[in-house]
Amino acid sequence: MGKVLGDVLGLAAGVAVSPLPIIAVILILATPRGRLNGLLFTVGWILGLSLLGAVMLAIASPAGASARNHPAAWVGALKLALGVLLAVFGARQWHRRPKDPSQAQLPKWMSALDRLAPVKIFALGLALAALNAKNAPLAIAAGATIGSAGLPVGQQIASLAIFVVIASLGLFAPLGVFLLGGERAKTTLGSWKDWAAQHNVAVMAVLFFVLGLKLLGDGISILTS
Repeated sequence: MGKVLGDVLGLAAGVAVSPLPIIAVILILATPRGRLNGLLFTVGWILGLSLLGAVMLAIASPAGASARNHPAAWVGALKLALGVLLAVFGARQWHRRPKDPSQAQLPKWMSALDRLAPVKIFALGLALAALNAKNAPLAIAAGATIGSAGLPVGQQIASLAIFVVIASLGLFAPLGVFLLGGERAKTTLGSWKDWAAQHNVAVMAVLFFVLGLKLLGDGISILTS
């Protein structure tokens, strides 16, 4: 189990530092129903990651993903494909990054967060975790890694739970500041939001290029061993 955790912690950290969900939860916390909506968004996020990881466990575990404690060839091919996807995405993001970080613009949907009903806030958190093109490949890779390790079911579930918790730290931090930070919380969260908004594209470009190369290496290692 320790080796599996070592393999997935980097993927979890990649999800955790994804700027857009962090910006989204900070903006949500600033709305009139910030406490409720912030919690709902975070619960939706956790559920989305858990469901996506569980689907991959269900696919990988009984499908011969681990032969003689070695991942099957299709797991290597999956990691190779995800690695190419992330590396290409990272390179494109870097090329498209704004030359002046202060000119960076947030997605238009973020301007409507204060008008969304709680159920839509919950759905947004779920979608950003499970359907977002930036986070989903990392969750898929983590689920495949855990499922292909030949671990007992209990250890698989524990490994997935640890992945989800680490991957959610980026949301837990602003939520904790909001709930416990008192009067200084607004200023602190505002500075976090501004920094993340300005450097979102550059951070994501470097992050996904590096993680893409890691998955490429993992995939090649599985296919050639």
